[in-house]
Amino acid sequence: MVDQPLITAVIALCGGSGLTNHQSLITNHFSLPPTLAAFDFNVFLQPSPEGAINNLTYLLVGLGWSLLLAFASWVVAFVVGSIVGVMRTLPGRVLPAIGVGYVELFRNVPLLVQLFIWFFVVPDFTPVLGDWFKQQLPPVWQEFVSGTVCLGLFTAARIAEQVRSGIGALGPGQLGAGLALGLRRRQVYTLVLLPVAYRILIPTLTSEFLNLIKNTAVASTIGYVELAQRSASMADMTSRIYEAFTAATLLYATVNLLVMLLARILERVTALRGFMGGRG
Repeated sequence: MVDQPLITAVIALCGGSGLTNHQSLITNHFSLPPTLAAFDFNVFLQPSPEGAINNLTYLLVGLGWSLLLAFASWVVAFVVGSIVGVMRTLPGRVLPAIGVGYVELFRNVPLLVQLFIWFFVVPDFTPVLGDWFKQQLPPVWQEFVSGTVCLGLFTAARIAEQVRSGIGALGPGQLGAGLALGLRRRQVYTLVLLPVAYRILIPTLTSEFLNLIKNTAVASTIGYVELAQRSASMADMTSRIYEAFTAATLLYATVNLLVMLLARILERVTALRGFMGGRG
């Protein structure tokens, strides 16, 4: 902001009383926007709710917990989703019906309800596993395990549909050609169909991974100290709501942009001629 005494001195030297009327206009012209001026960036260097670190480090640690949960959930989602997606394309009735039941169950039950079931209900109905879960695991790992299972199985239902669609987009020709060459159906899937389908599905799988990163914020409802939870704690302790949640938003956006950039590079490197993303 322009120094007020400096403006007054300039007006006095000019000797024009009419310039006084423009003093407020000059000051307002060089002032920061009200919202930006109200920001206190020093709050990120103040002690965090944990006390040993500052607020910026506190948020970055929360981002690390969010990414750890996202990566662990993605492994579960990718493996389970691939298996269920393949089941939906197999001949017969039993395995495709199981795949349909899984997708409809996990896709249509709200995510928050599933999280509460995995954290509060399932341990009480599994005596051995429940005792180990509640007595042997520290609280943060209880929340991490529940969040990983919940987010992984929920996202797997969505990935299963994408894998099914990707395999279906290849048509029956590749499956028939593989079987004609003497390969077993399992070999055709693992050596021919799935490698091609995954390359086609890179954009949609990227979208699911980005959704998974954002869905980690739901784990804060069971006490998991990820980025959203820590930004709320910082806002409560410092009463600087704008700074806390603006920083969290920027961190989420930065991670998402990096994931999108890496996905674009991966898509370009693995593109096949004649398929989506490949050069004809």
